[in-house]
Amino acid sequence: MKEQRPQSPPETRRTGSWLRTLRAVAWSMIGVRKDSQYQQDLQKINPLHLIAIGLLAIFTLVLSLIALVHWIV
Repeated sequence: MKEQRPQSPPETRRTGSWLRTLRAVAWSMIGVRKDSQYQQDLQKINPLHLIAIGLLAIFTLVLSLIALVHWIV
């Protein structure tokens, strides 16, 4: 007799675009986001894209703050 394995649910691929991820990160940095759009982003955005763009956004923010301080002082 063959052993039957429980079937796992079908894997959903997240095929969110880089632009959608960039928009979601920008809105989250501002702190304004509709709950319905947030839920859509959770379903569609690729987590690796989110990490990459999030790190890039933080790096850009820090560099622009340093440049602003040097420009003022």
